Amino acid sequence: MARSAPLDETNSGAAKAPAISREQYRDAMARLGAAVTIVTTDGPGGRAGFTASAVCSVTDSPPTLLVCLNKSSSAAHAVHANGVVCVNTLAAGHEALSNLFGGRTPPEERFAAGQWHTSATGAPILVGAVVAFDCRIVKTVEVGTHDVLFCEVVGLAEGGGREGLIYFSRRYHAVAGTPEG
Repeated sequence: MARSAPLDETNSGAAKAPAISREQYRDAMARLGAAVTIVTTDGPGGRAGFTASAVCSVTDSPPTLLVCLNKSSSAAHAVHANGVVCVNTLAAGHEALSNLFGGRTPPEERFAAGQWHTSATGAPILVGAVVAFDCRIVKTVEVGTHDVLFCEVVGLAEGGGREGLIYFSRRYHAVAGTPEG
């Protein structure tokens, strides 16, 4: 797994923008709706997981996701040591599970909830996830308080046509899928 130097936070040549406070930024980000996921890992570094909404597609060739991981997360050591993750996209009704993995519950108690299978990489897959992306971490970039993980997708598990779960305006919302046909 490649590890990069921290992102250069200078912007040479650009006009100096007014400072934005942490609170202003967080309030603005609350208005950017995102899918809710539980990112899991297992291997020599141990079993761990965390809730994440900072996940997005990077490219389809090779299929790659971007996942942001707080460096102070209880899962950080295991994620880096294992080098694999499964990004489990939550369905409506998984709000309590999201909260369990959100950092307030001791790590060893998180997997007691939900049903889990093992992916090809060894990372736990949530039974009932809308879709799960089994990944190898191929690159990590440090940015401020977070590590940005570039994760090559090596397997998929689709959970069917359930409603998705997004986080918007500091609340969960169900999102209906479009009918197939």
